[in-house]
Amino acid sequence: MPEMNAARPIRIIGVASGLGAPAWARPGCAQGPEVLRRAGLVSAVRRNGRAARWQETLQPIDAPGADALPPLLNVLAERVERAVLAGALPVVVGGDQSIAAGTWRGAMHAAAQRAPEGDFGLLWIDAHADAHTRRGGEVCNLAAMPLAALLGLHVAALSEDDAHLHARNVIIVGLRSADDDETRLLRRLGVKVYDQQEIDRRGLRNVLEEATRRLSAATASFGVSIDLDVVDPADAPAVSTPASYGIPGDVLCEAVRGLCDEPKLCALEVAEFNPAHDVDDRTARLVLALLESATAAGERDLRRWEYECGAHNYRPLPPVLTHGRGCHVWDTEGRRYLDMMSAYSAVSFGHAHPRLVNALIQQAGRLAVASRAYHNDRLPLLLRKLHEVFGYEAALPVNTGLEAVETAIKAARRWAYRVKGVPADAAEIIACDGNFHGRSTTIVGLSSIPEYRDGFGPFPPGLLRVPFGDAAALAAAITPNTAAFLVEPIQGEGGIVVPPAGYLAACADICRERGVLLICDEVQTGLGRTGRLLASQHDGVRPDGVILGKALGGGLLPVSAFLADRRVMDVFGPGEHGSTFGGNPLAASVAFEALSLLLEEDLAARSAELGDYLLARLHQLGSPLIRDVRGRGLFIGLEVDGRYTDARQVCLKLLARGVLTMDTRRTVLRLAPPLVVERAQLDEAVLAIAGALDEVEQELPRAA
Repeated sequence: MPEMNAARPIRIIGVASGLGAPAWARPGCAQGPEVLRRAGLVSAVRRNGRAARWQETLQPIDAPGADALPPLLNVLAERVERAVLAGALPVVVGGDQSIAAGTWRGAMHAAAQRAPEGDFGLLWIDAHADAHTRRGGEVCNLAAMPLAALLGLHVAALSEDDAHLHARNVIIVGLRSADDDETRLLRRLGVKVYDQQEIDRRGLRNVLEEATRRLSAATASFGVSIDLDVVDPADAPAVSTPASYGIPGDVLCEAVRGLCDEPKLCALEVAEFNPAHDVDDRTARLVLALLESATAAGERDLRRWEYECGAHNYRPLPPVLTHGRGCHVWDTEGRRYLDMMSAYSAVSFGHAHPRLVNALIQQAGRLAVASRAYHNDRLPLLLRKLHEVFGYEAALPVNTGLEAVETAIKAARRWAYRVKGVPADAAEIIACDGNFHGRSTTIVGLSSIPEYRDGFGPFPPGLLRVPFGDAAALAAAITPNTAAFLVEPIQGEGGIVVPPAGYLAACADICRERGVLLICDEVQTGLGRTGRLLASQHDGVRPDGVILGKALGGGLLPVSAFLADRRVMDVFGPGEHGSTFGGNPLAASVAFEALSLLLEEDLAARSAELGDYLLARLHQLGSPLIRDVRGRGLFIGLEVDGRYTDARQVCLKLLARGVLTMDTRRTVLRLAPPLVVERAQLDEAVLAIAGALDEVEQELPRAA
């Protein structure tokens, strides 16, 4: 077994106390650590390959009021100090913000032993300054004063004379609630502050990267304290001192991704979790996501684990993607890419479309999987929708495109035997050279690509191929035993190959005259990708069967279906074909919403318009490296001259320019962005392609 993450082990220390909070908030704060432990905080960290354990939960001693706080902070400081000196990374959770006085006192003690001449720094992520000691002549509650104590401003219950921070090594991020006295104090002391306005202007990740660089350069070690009230209350309601208009929870999670791999980070703290105020467990889930992101492995480790622990059946491009929104995706390093690939058309509606995500979440909370042993209330709605949109009498829902193709092949063979009268086990299926219908043993038997076939035989008999785009070759290949002609209206994996005008219509006429089923594989080309609901509609063809997939799942789930009229579909009887997950209510809900979105937003027409625009822009490039540009709608292939370069090299150049796509057939660059792409984004992609091709050309050896 390969080594997992060799980073420092994580030791989680809970502090079950609300002693520094207002009286009304104390019981909730005290329950925080146990709620997080039961919610699976340790497992969230371990998912990243980290060695992690819940070290202990500290309880306050039995003493009245504030008298119980100093002993608790002393114990916390000792535990943090011990963990740091043992080479672990302590993560302190729960409690009101007064716990910071113990966490960072212990961290400073450890830092002083490890680097006596070095300074200690603190990144304080908080909506409040937590630096005031008095307001209106009265001492404020202790939760509001830990930073004041750490800066050496005397607060008896929180202070210790020998553990003070230098203000120049303290950075506050997220400040949006501070009184005038605090603001003046911070300015006088020289504390660096990035307030909410600066975050809005520059972006949280940029601010945090700058803050950690400053602390890394100026100190021997530093800590990070995160007060959950820095988050917008809509995402983190479970805090004792909420402040309106904060940082979105997902933005904070992404901004701290990989934080625990900072070499000089010595401890991390997440405070102010009060589960008594939580709504739908939002804040607890956020804390888990926050720590999972902060402890996430780096890009290099993730790629290594995938290589060492996974099969080598893919050769992905270098970025390790973490999340997406609309037409953009981000990697583990925070780099943003324009997605011109959309997962082979599976993400036609863009990443994390709110309507589709909401449909997924709502249904997941009701009923996700029931199997087809029972009826469910979502599948009938999807089946009726498919009938209304595409006009076929029946649909058979399954999961992946491969499953739907296999279903179509089984239907065609049984139809041949039971309806056409083909002798038993003699049915033939005809496909085209250059096709890609999937990777099952049967389907690979139809492939003309040697590496897809090598070592996977023997293949079933009755699998034939003809040249793509040649209707006469199809007519010559048909025999009395031919059950079906299986064809992609445009070959995707084959290199975005568009057949001659009228080809599919001619094939449809031949099949009808010869009693052969025409089955169109529209897994990639369907659902608006080529500028029509189905690519076969460009030739005015209504196939006997249609295979849908990819975009049908809204970019969230594998969902596919085989559509046909009753004369074909009724060859299946109960128990003769099935799929445990096919037609499950979760998939049905998402697919229904995806079809609704496709029609309501008229995305097929959008694809036609923007596809024409993109093709025109690409034809104008004039690079000597371009051999051909072809496609329909937003399904375009740019073929480069293989004598000078290959498409993968162009893909790598595009990555450096923030554009994500993929090559096929060595020389073809695929361009298939989400159908919600904007014209300005297409311009951005064309500019990047021009720059990438120019760079490749400049690198070519010059003739003597």
